[in-house]
Amino acid sequence: MRGARRFCNEGIVDIMSRSEIAEQRNRQASIRRLGAKVWEKCGISVLLLILAHHPQAERMRDASIRDRISKFRRDDSKPFAQGGLVFQHTCRSLARFSFIALLVISGSANPAPLFAADHGDAPNLASDRGADIADLYLFLDPNDNSKVTMILTIGGFIVPGENVNFGLFDPTMRYAFQIENTGDAQPDKFIDVTITERVTASTIPTATIRFSDGPVFTALTTPASNSAASAPAPIVTTDPVSGVSFFAGLTDDPFFFDIPAFARFTASARAGTPNVALLQRGRDSFAGYNILAIALNIPASLLRGSARDIIGANVLTQRRGTQRRLASGAFASSGPWITIDRTAVPAVNVALIGFDRKNAYNAGTTEEDAKGRFATEIVSVLKALGTNDASIAILASVAVSRGDFLRLDTRRANSGPGGGNNPGAAFPNGRRLADDVVDTLFFFIANQNRLGDSVDANELPFRDAFPFLAPAHQPRTPGTVDDQTRN
Repeated sequence: MRGARRFCNEGIVDIMSRSEIAEQRNRQASIRRLGAKVWEKCGISVLLLILAHHPQAERMRDASIRDRISKFRRDDSKPFAQGGLVFQHTCRSLARFSFIALLVISGSANPAPLFAADHGDAPNLASDRGADIADLYLFLDPNDNSKVTMILTIGGFIVPGENVNFGLFDPTMRYAFQIENTGDAQPDKFIDVTITERVTASTIPTATIRFSDGPVFTALTTPASNSAASAPAPIVTTDPVSGVSFFAGLTDDPFFFDIPAFARFTASARAGTPNVALLQRGRDSFAGYNILAIALNIPASLLRGSARDIIGANVLTQRRGTQRRLASGAFASSGPWITIDRTAVPAVNVALIGFDRKNAYNAGTTEEDAKGRFATEIVSVLKALGTNDASIAILASVAVSRGDFLRLDTRRANSGPGGGNNPGAAFPNGRRLADDVVDTLFFFIANQNRLGDSVDANELPFRDAFPFLAPAHQPRTPGTVDDQTRN
């Protein structure tokens, strides 16, 4: 046989010659070697998101990986990337990368919209709120560092008066947490959460939590209210066999960021007169609004692999390919699970991917990230910003070769109120509720000089115990002057 079949994202099949195959393998091997060296010397900057090394990187789909994910199979033979245990602060040499995160203000043909974690990051999600991921959090439980807390938030901007109507999980959805614990770009463990439909006013939907290689248990969700003066107490279920705790319900949106201020700042930069003063508005666009949340508190021993203390995570929303409406009005689902949205490191798709590719990114995989599927446009934007090849290579070797995962070093103690606030465990070592990821990004935008959006904390204090999220906002009593929104 002269070559091998290559399946493009559009489903077109062509032929690769032996020389093309050899060139591809050499290119990928060089990226992996460089990545291991830079990782060992410079540590991780997950903050630098997903950047690409080579504009001609191949876009091969690997059907075996898709099968492995759908069937919960593991591959224990994958080598562990050298230096994967190192989780240090970003190396000082990265200080020279000016305005890398400001891809949104480049002169590209498809400018990206303003980043706001992952809220509403692609056109498909504008009409699919039940699948719209907002954020992923990953941190050690500050009350017990032997446990890892993962929190997914979905479908934000729920006003308190609509808590009951919008505070429902989509029963056709699978919330799929992918765990990477061998130091590469391929997920190794899977945690799936599905939630039943609310069929009567008094029904409390039930969640099923399924680990790919361990426990399966059910848990009640926490019902929302738009009539009570205070939000219902969270219902937390702990599986007696595995020790895994679970919560799902409506909460305050923990993300904090001033979207209009950043919009005005980027507009000024796009006009050639960047005005940092526009960032001083200091109004949290997410204050006063609620969001759906799913939280798990998991013994770290259930998540570790050959990478030992380093645990990576991302999360997907998925729906079966065929949806059929029954006479009762309910939906019957069948066929393979199709990914609608995904996220890990905040602002990747929102800030670094062009508008016409956002849906494709959400449907992609971490393996495709590492193979450079979204490389060309990112590299071209970086070059337009004046980033040289050496800089692009360093950024790519740190981020691309291992895909879009939040990564947590479980050797770094996490402590303090509200899910933890000690500096040594802050983002990009995982991500805690109180971590000001926007200011961290701005810090690098300004060449490691302090710059922020003047929104430095959530409008409500976080809880000090699992699930840590602040209670949902309730409709205000008569005479209330401040409803805590900051539009």
